[in-house]
Amino acid sequence: MEAKWRWLALTAIAPIAWGSTYFVTRHFLPAEDPLWGGAIRALPAGLVLMALARQLPKGSWWWRSLVLGVLNFGGFFALLYLTALWLPGSIASSLMALAPVVMGGFGWALLGERPSTGMAAGAGLGIAGVLLVVGTGGAGITLPGVLTSLTALVLSSVGAVLNKKWGAGMPVLATTAWQAMAGGLMLVVAAIIFEGAPPALSGTAVAGFAYISLVATALASVCWFYGLTKLAAGTVGIVGLLNPVTGVLLGTMFAGEQLGWVQLSGIVLVLIGILVGRRTSAPRAEA
Repeated sequence: MEAKWRWLALTAIAPIAWGSTYFVTRHFLPAEDPLWGGAIRALPAGLVLMALARQLPKGSWWWRSLVLGVLNFGGFFALLYLTALWLPGSIASSLMALAPVVMGGFGWALLGERPSTGMAAGAGLGIAGVLLVVGTGGAGITLPGVLTSLTALVLSSVGAVLNKKWGAGMPVLATTAWQAMAGGLMLVVAAIIFEGAPPALSGTAVAGFAYISLVATALASVCWFYGLTKLAAGTVGIVGLLNPVTGVLLGTMFAGEQLGWVQLSGIVLVLIGILVGRRTSAPRAEA
């Protein structure tokens, strides 16, 4: 049980770091050139992880790295930027709160991780908590924004589950490096085609990109994928609900945003959901 808590704590580093990117992006990074923004985030992270792993992919991992690079980095980052343009942050966070259900479903279908009653209850509490935290107002909803948000959710969920399925017995650091490199290179190509030359960056923007690349991408991705090796996909999805909670808390502490009793109640519900859903799912019976 103690080891389980350690893996939960390690996994939680990822959504907490991801939640901080909302604040960093809004206050320190340029809003233009979203493809270059994703490339500058993913490629340096891949280079650093490759330098640490000191290992190149072999055999099927060449094409697997490309697939996972699109799902977890390249395509996912591009869709997140489009979602940010077309949807209010609260609505996007509400849709992404479906991650425990989607990841749990793919984990059941592809890995045989049958969701337990505790996991289902935890997911329900966590989703309700996120809805309270970010609000449920419908203003500003657009169909393209909803579609890009849901597509990003499906891509990242499939990518996480496939990473767990394919990465069994493989070094997590190396497989994370390969897919980050692949996703970053694909974003560079797309950025050159659609956005032209890379943007000029101020010192503040360089510092912001260094943080979201090294901490909120490289470190966070390694922690996330390590957690997937030890925890059920649905449980990891529940832990991921700390992402929007962190974004709201940082906005309250540093940007003067208001935090009321409804939002505080939502944060408590998310934490309770993680505690309730921490049990490992039952394995699917062999035929």
